[in-house]
Amino acid sequence: MTPDITTIFFDVGNTLRIVLKDQAFIDKAEADLMELIQTKETHDELFAKLEERWNAYRKLSKSTLLDASEGELWTQYMLPDYDTNMIFANAPRLTRLWRDHDGRRVARPDAVATLKELCARGYTLGIIANTVTETEIPDWMAADGVAQCFKTTILSSKVRLRKPDPAIYHLACRCIGSPEAQCAYVGDNPVRDVEGTQAAGFAMMIRIDEPDTLNMEKATGKEFTPDHVITSLRQLLDIFPARN
Repeated sequence: MTPDITTIFFDVGNTLRIVLKDQAFIDKAEADLMELIQTKETHDELFAKLEERWNAYRKLSKSTLLDASEGELWTQYMLPDYDTNMIFANAPRLTRLWRDHDGRRVARPDAVATLKELCARGYTLGIIANTVTETEIPDWMAADGVAQCFKTTILSSKVRLRKPDPAIYHLACRCIGSPEAQCAYVGDNPVRDVEGTQAAGFAMMIRIDEPDTLNMEKATGKEFTPDHVITSLRQLLDIFPARN
């Protein structure tokens, strides 16, 4: 029996948006970060230290399934050896620059049109994302004109919970007002997104096939099978017919 899906939640990184390796953009982000904290360290010294600390924080957050706020991330984990007040005051900007040092994030070419069409077809949309920044996703939603498409945006940096903890999915369902049995989730991670969605009791999980994610994701020995695997977001329109 096909489930009666009324609500579709989305991951963002490598699902709705992808990273472009724009070296000029990366160089500027790194220079701006160094200027912001008035560091006396060389570029290589600073970023080697930040990468080491970032990897340690990521390992901790993945093991506890808890995320720090931006202020905590920078004062406790990333730059505890700098002036606490200055770092805390600049934490949101530091987070955005740290994200930008990976590359420039843009929406997939078919993302905006697909989201608007799903809304037109009568679906309620939401976001559930693991992220260290509280502003990047809302800013993108406004810039690309899709903010009105989403009824709920759940960010791990704000609610502290991380995928695949089922609690973050349950929280999203309560906020959006839909039971799990009527929700679908679209994500790219073959372990985190699929495992969390199924453990939370969602009716359907769709994984978008993203090579960068598959190259980075470490197998856990468990196998989680999505209901659908797609290669472009527009294929969601074949899965979700008009409701109205």
